[in-house]
Amino acid sequence: MLNLISKKGGNLVSIQAKVAMKAEKTQSLKTIRGPLIAIIIGMFMVMLDSTAINIAIPILSNEFNSSLSVIQWSVTGYILAEAAIIPIAGWLSDRFGANRIFVISIGLFTFSSILCVFATNAGQFVAFRIMQGLGGGLVMPLSMAMIYRLSPPGKVGAVMGMIGVPSLLAPALGPIVAGWLVNFASWHYIFIINIPVGLIGVILCLKSLPSFERQATAPLDILGILFGPLAFAALVYGVTQGGDSGWDSTNTIIGLAVGVLALLIFIIAELRQQHPLIELRVFRSRVFTRSIIVVWISGIAYYGTLFINPVFLQEVKGHNAFEAGMLMLPQAIASAVFMPIGGRLFDGFGIKPLVVTGMAFIGISAFLLSLISAKDGVGMLILPLVLLGAGIALQGMSLNAHIMQAAPQHLIGRVSSLSGASQQVMASFGIAGLATILTERLKDHPESGVQAPNEIWSQAFSETFLVVMAVAIVGIILGFMIDNHKTDEKQNNNET
Repeated sequence: MLNLISKKGGNLVSIQAKVAMKAEKTQSLKTIRGPLIAIIIGMFMVMLDSTAINIAIPILSNEFNSSLSVIQWSVTGYILAEAAIIPIAGWLSDRFGANRIFVISIGLFTFSSILCVFATNAGQFVAFRIMQGLGGGLVMPLSMAMIYRLSPPGKVGAVMGMIGVPSLLAPALGPIVAGWLVNFASWHYIFIINIPVGLIGVILCLKSLPSFERQATAPLDILGILFGPLAFAALVYGVTQGGDSGWDSTNTIIGLAVGVLALLIFIIAELRQQHPLIELRVFRSRVFTRSIIVVWISGIAYYGTLFINPVFLQEVKGHNAFEAGMLMLPQAIASAVFMPIGGRLFDGFGIKPLVVTGMAFIGISAFLLSLISAKDGVGMLILPLVLLGAGIALQGMSLNAHIMQAAPQHLIGRVSSLSGASQQVMASFGIAGLATILTERLKDHPESGVQAPNEIWSQAFSETFLVVMAVAIVGIILGFMIDNHKTDEKQNNNET
């Protein structure tokens, strides 16, 4: 009898403990619900806008009476601004508090959206988009840092999973929402919708975000902040001017010369700094260097096609903005499906087969797109877009994880900002490069120009997609040169 009572008592204690643990878990997650919602609103707005603008490029080109190589700066400038601000996000967070900087970044993004609405020419629009990039570039790194610090012990994975859904939905919905707004209202509404969302985000952040303790900060690398963005912006400018004015033009030569000189000063300054903006010493690891070059190749192919595909769908295939946005959905769905598959395959087989397969998918996708003419049906578009989304998703997150493993362990803390900033820079080169190639191909035809017939556009895009295929082939070759992650860890230990 006493044993039975003891057993029942033990069960009761066990049940009470489980209930208490469940209540504690629920209560812990409830306490961060408000801050989490505020952070997600900011993230969702920025991520939605980053993919929405691509759909509007042909409309903006006509609106501002600008060539594709000029209006692409509204995307390239935004990305370069992100690349410039990402490396100092941690310093700003430690110096002034993550919550304060996050509110300022959301406010700057929202204010820049208002300015974009009232832009009257391409120059103003590009300048306001650069301001947007400075605000948007801070949102993602600060969001991840705050979510990690807010998450209850043992619940980081659960909380990260909660933000994973909007992170996948925003890029997929961006082209559709933007296409609908452009088609049935005006391109201005792509930015007008940011205003109420941004204001709500700022109010919620001020009400719910806790104050994060400031931390001691190292001296800010002024030379890195000045010469890094100058170098990359000048090089991109030189590339775009090469397509517009010719590679022997004064603007092209000056842009490339300033870019190379600023890049040399940036490299020398960073190698001499005790606390550099970008830790370049990590490139002493051959394994890391090979890995991040593959990431750059992948980024050039992905972001370049992400920019030109909506233009292709509208200029060659004759779809309106909303139809083009809907046709981009298979690519987003494929990315969402293959991303977790890529993660599981990475754990089991390493990075090499994923890179080779992913790059092969991208190359096949580009080749299939190069075969499509103005007369082909919609069905011809689905497979290459699915292959493009699958190819990027298979290797994207896994490559980032591989980079962290490939980096020397004593520099691991610096790798994240280097990887993030350099990927943004390469994305800008991909967009500018493909826009320049497309512009040059159009110039090769006597009837080319703003009113170029569909077949001329089709031929120009076909040649541009073949360049993407060539880039993917380079990625495949480099993929075979990468060691799998288990080998990387061992080799890192030897190298460092």
